[in-house]
This record gives sequence, structure tokens and C-alpha cells, in this order.
Amino acid sequence: MKLKGKKQESSDNNEGSKGKMTLLLALVALVSAFGSSFQYGYNVSVINSPAPYMQAFYNQTYFDRNGVPMDSSFQTLLWSLTVSMFPLGGLFGSLMVWPLVNNCGRKGTLLINNLFSIAAAILMGTSALAKTFEVIILSRVIMGIYAGLASNVVPMFLGEISPKNLRGAIGVVPQLFITVGILVAQILGLNSILGNAEGWPVLLGLTGIPSAIQLLILPFFPESPRYLLIQKGNEEQARQALQRLRGWDDVDDEIEEMRREDRSEKEEGQFTVLSLCTFRGLRWQLISIIVMMMGQQLSGVNGVFYYADRIFQSAGVDSNNVQYVTVSIGAINVVMTSLAVFIVEALGRRILLLAGFGLCCVSCAVLTLALNLQIGTPSDLRFNSSQTTVSWMSYLSIVCVIVYIIGHAIGASPIPFVMITEMFLQSSRPAAFMVGGSVHWLCNFTVGLVFLYMEAGLGPYSFLIFCAICLATIIYIFFIVPETKNKTFMEINRIMAKRNKVEIQDDKEELKDFQTVPGGQAEKKETSNSEL
Repeated sequence: MKLKGKKQESSDNNEGSKGKMTLLLALVALVSAFGSSFQYGYNVSVINSPAPYMQAFYNQTYFDRNGVPMDSSFQTLLWSLTVSMFPLGGLFGSLMVWPLVNNCGRKGTLLINNLFSIAAAILMGTSALAKTFEVIILSRVIMGIYAGLASNVVPMFLGEISPKNLRGAIGVVPQLFITVGILVAQILGLNSILGNAEGWPVLLGLTGIPSAIQLLILPFFPESPRYLLIQKGNEEQARQALQRLRGWDDVDDEIEEMRREDRSEKEEGQFTVLSLCTFRGLRWQLISIIVMMMGQQLSGVNGVFYYADRIFQSAGVDSNNVQYVTVSIGAINVVMTSLAVFIVEALGRRILLLAGFGLCCVSCAVLTLALNLQIGTPSDLRFNSSQTTVSWMSYLSIVCVIVYIIGHAIGASPIPFVMITEMFLQSSRPAAFMVGGSVHWLCNFTVGLVFLYMEAGLGPYSFLIFCAICLATIIYIFFIVPETKNKTFMEINRIMAKRNKVEIQDDKEELKDFQTVPGGQAEKKETSNSEL
């Protein structure tokens, strides 16, 4: 019996080692990410370049209705709402993840989600003709809901359909398409293309095209095999989906690994957010994703993207050239995220997280120093090139921003979503994504809302706050977060069980699941094979 148990464990350790990138798996990843993640990135930066023309439209519409110009403070409020409604909608979308993915499946949720994007695109594209700015603000909420769902469901879907030796690389693909979306929005937003008085409605409306493409193509691809087997209980459909994704018929090892995961969770049932937050066996996993998601957003990345033009102007870049520098930064972001796709399986998750947050930490500290060595009131970032005392300080500031973007691209942006997929099993994963996504969007909203006030009150010292957050995140990851590269979900679960001080044993043809009870002691549950 012991020999057989060891053989079974060996099979578990080797499961997925022969996994390869098939054409179908690549197409599923590309279509899912292009139709969903791409639009998250696109809508993060799409309103940056045409902002003056959109604000002029707001003012003109108000004047046509009321016969008086819009008060400047009211215009500032409307524009703040236009910017901040997107991440607020993202928070609402994240709250919808758990019920939708459990009832409609991963693929089904993505298909339903496209309706939000297409509706918002039509509304935004026709807003100028309808002479209504309220529709733009409403559409930003709808697009936020879309992005909130997409940013959580796509990594979950791709993580579940990937073999373990490709899970990290495929898990970075959504982040890659987010950066591509940011870059495309920056390019199309150039004044000479669509970032002008006539083109901005088209620029906003284009976001519906990727959704339409995904709506037409994605139904022909398989659903997540793990969802089909573990949550729907349909092993035959799960086997067929897995065979299509892997490109061969022998998928018994992966099916057996899913069965073991299913058996280990039978007693727990599906986790709600409340039960996830109170379950001792997942305590450190939950804390880890909250810390990583807070670090990802509170490190200031969206402060950089939302207000990139002004940061470069403060660094001494001529206002006529700022948009081209911003596009260059977007291109660097894409290149470095592409690099992360290829190195995440070689270097592992931990090293990319530590290196990424480390680069962000150092660049924020140096950026603070560089901006302070320019003439002007310390609390004012709005310098121009004629005021700099040290000519190369403006270049150092730009280098710091580039290094910051590189750090985020290789680790801080893509890896936390990969870790949510890997640190939770099937029953708790939807609730974990709901928690992680909510933290992600709430922090995103907070940074977008308070960065202007931080800038006004602290000036260059704003980046010291981001620096401290990056450092705290590094310390936590170094001491708590394990390496998950090339491990099955059950193996990762066993690693975290030790930290949570609970035991999970799966050998000798028996399943022994030690679960905590209210008194804090471990209660042993045994289920023999005959019972299973």
C-alpha cells in the first residue's frame, strides 16, 4: 500500500510535466485576453490625451443647455468623476465574480460580460451626437464593471486550462494584453489620429470591437475542465475539453489530480467570501493576496498612467512632445511584460515579485530626489524645462519613470493574479478572486482620487509614500509568499497548510483532511476509497 501511495505521489509530482503549448490553448489565451484584458488597459488611458477636447465638450454642452459657462469647480468635479468612475465600476464588477463564474462558468461569464462593453461603446461613441456628457460618465461605470469582471475571470480561466509547467507564462498573457491596450489607446489618442475635437467619440467607441470579436469566436472554445469536473460533476465533458486543449487523448493524470482536489474539498463545499475570510486553513493565502493586490495598486502605478503627461512635463519635457514620450513608455511596458511571459517559468514567481517591487521602490526614491533638485516650490510638480538647475535631472526623472514601469511590468502587475489562481483550490478560487479583485479596484479608485491631492500637498514627496508601500510589500513577500512554479494546486495547498497550521494528507489510498473547528483544534476527517 505504501509503495502504491508513493507511486501515486510521484504521478502527482510529474503531472503536467509533458504539457505543451498547443494551437488551441494559444488561441483560447489570445482570444480571451484580447477580447477582455485588452479593454481594461485601453480604458485606463484612453481619456488621457483627448481630455482637453472632452472637457471643452462638457463646457459647450452645459452652455447650450443653460446659457452660461460651466463653473470651473463643477467642471473639475465632472472630470474627476469621468476618471474615477472606471475603477469604481471595476469594484462593482469584482463583486459579481463569485456568483457569475459559479453559475455561468468561466467562458460563459466572459461571453455575458461582452454585453457590458458593447453597450458602453455604443453610448460613448454617440455621446457627442446626443450632446450629453452624463452618458460618458455612466458608460465609464459600465466599462469599469466590464473590466472588473474581465480582470478576474480571464486569469482564473487561463490558469485553470493551463498545464502546470505553462501556468505562469499563460497567466501573464492577460497583463500583456492590458499593456497592449494601454499602448494602442496612447497611439490612437495622438492629436494627429483621434485625440482631437472630432475624433474622441470614435476613440471611445472603438472599445466595443474586441468584445464583438470575442463574442463571435469564444463559443467555439472549451470551458474550463476543472469547472466542468469539480463544480458541474461532468467528467466526460471535462475529459473531452482537456483532450482538445492538450492535443492528445491520455489525460488520465490530470483528471486524477482534479478528482483528488475534488475529494479534498467535498466536505467544505463552495466557499463564500464570508466563509473564506473566517476559514483558518486559507488564512495566509487570503492575507497574501490582499497584501499583493494592495501593493500592486498603492505603489502608484495608476497615478503614473492617469497623470503621465503631467509627470513628464514636471520632468522638463516640452509639452508638444509629452504625448510621444508617453507612447514610448507604453511600448516599453509592452516589451517588458512580453519578457515576463518568457521568464516567469524559468525564474519563478517570487523572484519576479521581489525584483519588480524592488525596482519600483528604488525608482520612487530616486524620482523624489530628482524632482526636488529642480527649482520651484517643493510642493509643486509643475516645473518647466527652463527652471531646472541641474540639466540632467529631468532626464534622470524620466529614467526613474521608465525603471518604475519596467518593475511593474515584470512582477508587480502580472504575478499577483497568477498567485491567486495558484494559491487557492477550485472551491475557494472564485471567492478569492472576488476579494483580490475588490481590493485591486478599491485601491485603484483610491489612488486615482487622491493622487492630485497628494501632489498638491506633498509635491515630489508623494512618491516616498509609494516607495514605502513597495518596501513593505517586498518584506512581506520575502518572508511569507512561497514559490509556486511548476507545482500542482494540491502541492501548493500542502505547502500553505503548514503555514496555516493545518494538516492535509493524501496518501495510503486514503484522504485525511484535518480541518479546524471553532476551538482551534484540528478535527480529523477520514474517507476511505470505498466511500469515495
